[in-house]
Amino acid sequence: MRPYLLCLVLLSSILTRAQDPFSPGQLDQIAEAEKNARVGRWSAFPENLITEYDLVYHRIAWQVDPAQHYIRGEVTTRFKPLVMNFDSIRFNLSDSLTVDSVVFHHAQVGFIHTGGIITIPLPMVIGIYHIDSVSVFYQGAPPVTGFGSFITADHNGVPVLWTLSEPYGASDWWPCKNDLTDKADSLDIFITAPAAYRSASNGRLVSEILEGSTKITHWKHRYPIATYLVCLAVTNYSRYSDYVPFGASQVEVLNYPYPEDSASAASQTPGIIPIMQLYDTLFGLYPFATEKYGHCQFNWGGGMEHQTFTFLGSFNFELMAHELAHSWFGDMVTCGSWEDIWLNEGFATYLSGLAYEHMFGGEWWMPFKRSRITSITSKPDGSVWCDDTTSVSRIFSSRLSYAKGAMILHQLRWVIGDSAFFSAVNNYLYDPAVNHGFARTADLKAHLEASSGQDLTWYFDDWFTGQGFPSYQITWTQLGDTVSLTIDQTQSHPSVSFFELPLPILFKNQAQYTLLRLDHTFSGETFQVVIPFAIDSVLFDPDLWLITANNSISGIPEKSIEHRIIMAPNPVRDLLQITFLTPFDHMMIQVVDESGKLLQEKDASHMRSIMINFEGRSRGVYLIRFRSGKTTDVRKIVVL
Repeated sequence: MRPYLLCLVLLSSILTRAQDPFSPGQLDQIAEAEKNARVGRWSAFPENLITEYDLVYHRIAWQVDPAQHYIRGEVTTRFKPLVMNFDSIRFNLSDSLTVDSVVFHHAQVGFIHTGGIITIPLPMVIGIYHIDSVSVFYQGAPPVTGFGSFITADHNGVPVLWTLSEPYGASDWWPCKNDLTDKADSLDIFITAPAAYRSASNGRLVSEILEGSTKITHWKHRYPIATYLVCLAVTNYSRYSDYVPFGASQVEVLNYPYPEDSASAASQTPGIIPIMQLYDTLFGLYPFATEKYGHCQFNWGGGMEHQTFTFLGSFNFELMAHELAHSWFGDMVTCGSWEDIWLNEGFATYLSGLAYEHMFGGEWWMPFKRSRITSITSKPDGSVWCDDTTSVSRIFSSRLSYAKGAMILHQLRWVIGDSAFFSAVNNYLYDPAVNHGFARTADLKAHLEASSGQDLTWYFDDWFTGQGFPSYQITWTQLGDTVSLTIDQTQSHPSVSFFELPLPILFKNQAQYTLLRLDHTFSGETFQVVIPFAIDSVLFDPDLWLITANNSISGIPEKSIEHRIIMAPNPVRDLLQITFLTPFDHMMIQVVDESGKLLQEKDASHMRSIMINFEGRSRGVYLIRFRSGKTTDVRKIVVL
C-alpha cells in the first residue's frame, strides 16, 4: 500500500480543460445502463444457492460466432467438497441450454438438468476438502430476455457478441456456481471464433492460433474471480495498448475498440493513466497488475467491470474512472450480498469523485458533490442498505446505491478525518478475510471503528439503514467577539429521529473568515463561539461535506431576546446558568417538560444571571421559556 498524499499532482497533457469531463447526468447514465443490462434477468435465488463445495478452477472452452445467437462449450471445474458424504455436484445452468454429456474421471456419468440446475450424481464419495474435477459439455441458444446476459448484435454492419452476467446472468450461457459466496481461484479460457475476429476475456492473452477458418484465443487468469465477472466478447476489434508507469514497472491497459471508433478511443483512453496512478496512491497497486487492465467496447452506453477487462459503451472520463475503481471495490473485494451493493457502486462512484478532487485543479469536485447531494435529497426517503434484492431497479438505484453510497463515505471522511478514513479503507481492502474475497458492510464498519477509535453504530444506523436526510435552521447574532448560534434540525423521514453530526460553519466578512466544526447533538442546541472580527454572514457546510438540503440561516436583530441570553452548560446535569448580556426590565423564566407541564417559574427582571436547578430531574429534553413583555423566546435544554 502507498501512503495517502494530501497534495497529489497527476495532471498531464492527456487531461486538459477542453475535455470538460463532468456532467451532472453522467452518474444517472452509468447507473441506468448498468441497471438496464440486468432488467429481465433476475432469477429468484437462493433456492438455487450452491454452498456444499468450494470452486478451485475452471478450464473453459467456448465456440461462438457473433453472427449466430448460439454457444457450444466445455467447462471443466475443479472443486473441493465442504461437506461429508459428498456424492453429487450441482451447477446453475439455464434450461434453455442442452447438456450433451458429463465426464468424471474420463467416463461419462448421468445427470439431471431441470429448474436451472444440473445435478450430477457421482459414482463415488469424494472426501471432504479433497480436490476433484468434472466436465460439462453443453450447447444451445441462451435465453433472450430483452436485456440479456448473452447478446448478439452488430456495429457498423459487423456482428458482435458480448456477455454481461451481473447479478445472476452467468448461468444463462455457461454452467457455473451463481452466488456471492465463492470465487474460482483461477481460469483458463479458450475461445474458438471466426478467424476475422478478436475474442476478449479475463486475464492475460496467452495465444491466438489460426486453425483453418477459425481462431482459438487463450486467456489465462490467475486471481480469484466471482462468477458474474467472467466475460466474453467477439467482433472485429482493433487493438492497441496504453501503459501506466509505476516506478520501474508498468501495467498494460489493453484496448479493444470498434475499428470505426478506434481513433476517438485512442485520444481518450490514455486518460486512464493518471487515474490508475491516483488510485494506486490512495488504495494500493492495481490488484491484477501482473496480467492487465483493459477496455473492451460494446453497444450499451454504460460499462461493466468485468475483472481485468471492463466493457464500455464510450470512453469518457467519469465512466472510465468509475469502472476502473471497481477493480479494487467490486472485483478484488466483492460485496457478499446484493443488500450491500453499495460496497461496489458507492465506492466506485466516490472514487470517480476523488479523481475530480485531485485532477483538473479540483474545479469539477464541487459540481460532482453538489449533483450527488441534489440527487439524494430529491426524494425524502431511501436507505443505502438495499431492502429489496428482488428488484433490479432498487439494487442499481442511481440515487441510493450509487450517489448516497458515495456521499455517506464522503460524509464519514468528514466525521472521522482523512487519516482515519483512508487508513480504514486500506485496511479493509487488504484484510485477509475479504481480500480477493467477499465483504459485508459490517467488515467495513469494523475497520472504520478500529482506525478512528470510535463506535460508529450510530452513524450506520442513521445513514446505512436509516432513511432520508436532515435539514437545518440556523439563527445567529454577534455581540462583541461572541457569536451565538441556535441550530434546529428537521428530518425528511421518520426512520431517523435526529442525525447527530459535526457541522462545518463558516463565519466571514469581506476580508476575513473562520471555519469551525460544531458537534451538534440535539435540535435547538445553542453555541457561543469567539470570532475576533465583525461578521457579515454565516455559511453552512461551504465545502459540501454533508448530505442535507432545505437549510436556512438568518441573523437575529441586535435587540431581540435571543441576542441577549446565554445558557450553559447544555446538556446539563444539575445547575444551568442563564446569563443576560444586558438585563431585562421585565423577564419571567419558565421551565416546562416536553408535554408542556410547568415545572418552575422565576422572575429574572433586572438580573445579570440566574441559576436553574435540574438536580433530581429525569433525563430528557426540557424547554426554557423566556417572557419579556409581549416577546417570548423558547430554548431547548437536555438534562443528562
